[in-house]
Amino acid sequence: MKCPYCLSTDTKVTDKRDSEEGVSTRRRRECLKCEKRFTTYERVETLDITVIKKDGRKEPFDRDKVRSGLKRACEKRPIGPEKIDAAVDQIEASILKRSSKEVPSKLIGDLVLRKLKSIDKVAYVRFASVYKEFNDLQSFEEELEMLINKNERGA
Repeated sequence: MKCPYCLSTDTKVTDKRDSEEGVSTRRRRECLKCEKRFTTYERVETLDITVIKKDGRKEPFDRDKVRSGLKRACEKRPIGPEKIDAAVDQIEASILKRSSKEVPSKLIGDLVLRKLKSIDKVAYVRFASVYKEFNDLQSFEEELEMLINKNERGA
C-alpha cells in the first residue's frame, strides 16, 4: 500500500476492523518512512448493479454517490466519517441482498432516508428536502410534523 503523503510503499497495518455487515475491512496504517497514519478500506468487488433513474435511464450503481449524498446531508453535524462509511456499507449490503441486479433509484433514496432518520434527524430533513423535492415551507412543516409525531409515539 502506498503512503498518500510520501508515496513510500513501506507501510504497516496498526489496526484492522470489519464492518458490521462484513462488507468492508477498515485498516489503519502507518508509513514506516514518514511515520504518518492513514486509513484504507478493502471490500469485495461487487456484481454489476444497475440503477434505474426516475426518467427511465440506467446507470451503474456508484457507492461514492451514496456517500456524497450522506456527507452533504450530515455537513456540520456531529457525525464522523466512520458513521457515514458504515451507513454506506449497510445501504450497499441491503441493495446486494436483493435478487434483482436492477434497482430503482427510489429504493436507494428510501434506504438513505431510513438510515439518516436513525442517525440524525436534521440530516434526515436536509436529505428529504432534496430527495422529496420540497417546494415550499409547508412541505418542510409536514415532514417535521411526521417526524415529531413518530417520536412522540415512540416509533
